[in-house]
Amino acid sequence: MKNCLSLKENDMTFRPLHDRIVVRRIEAEEKTAGGIIIPDTAKEKPSEGEVIAVGPGARDETGQLQPLDVKVGDRILFGKWSGTEIRLDGEDLLIMKESDVMGVIEIEAAVKKAA
Repeated sequence: MKNCLSLKENDMTFRPLHDRIVVRRIEAEEKTAGGIIIPDTAKEKPSEGEVIAVGPGARDETGQLQPLDVKVGDRILFGKWSGTEIRLDGEDLLIMKESDVMGVIEIEAAVKKAA
């Protein structure tokens, strides 16, 4: 499991600590179902993203490491005001705690159900 984000430009890596994760937002559709184009000023920031790096986990009361439920590559939903926006290697990312994640989107299950 990959738990650090490698930045090519300046040969630096970023490793989230504890129960923090790094998320890349997944951009919302630019058109409505009816074909109306949504201007940038009317778009809200998406609350869906892909996990690109994870920390090792938080420690419980006994000091045992509790691994995270999310993993690199998971597509997640999070709150509108969740996380801290950062810019790494020219890319806008979010760092948030796992507790800010509302759930993991299971794409394969959704595709099977639709078929």
